[in-house]
Amino acid sequence: MTQYFELFQLPPAFDIDNETIEQTYRRLAARFHPDKFAAASSFEQKQAVMMAATLNDAYRTLISPIDRAAYLLKSQGIDADAPEHTGFAPEFLMQQMEWREALEDGRSDGNEAALLKLDKEIAAEQQNLFADLGRAFASQQSEEAGQLVRQGRFLNKLRQEIKAALP
Repeated sequence: MTQYFELFQLPPAFDIDNETIEQTYRRLAARFHPDKFAAASSFEQKQAVMMAATLNDAYRTLISPIDRAAYLLKSQGIDADAPEHTGFAPEFLMQQMEWREALEDGRSDGNEAALLKLDKEIAAEQQNLFADLGRAFASQQSEEAGQLVRQGRFLNKLRQEIKAALP
């Protein structure tokens, strides 16, 4: 399951520098770009296309902290996104409701400043969550990491909705 990490020659870990991921991706993408195999056999061309697709999937997974965390958990046999994992702590549920209300207020009023303020607040919350994820993985707290992944998915979705609501 750690094949994406192996492909990028990285240790299977949560705390990985995004610049390292970017540089490795650019290097591998240039090396395996399908255009480089235009004169090759059809088998080699097909292999190059498959490798490019795998590289793109690996990049998207590894560059996103939440997707990277979920991928690491899957390698441990834990599906953080499984449907049976829908519960959140009461405090997080209350916070969700407050954020949703702020989003709806900003959207209905067309209040760009309020939406930008909310986005900044959620971005700060994401940074805290990423730090918590790093600690959870460092201390091998897989259940906590799974819960944080689910919270992170909510934060990602909320930020997408905020961006969609902005003029």
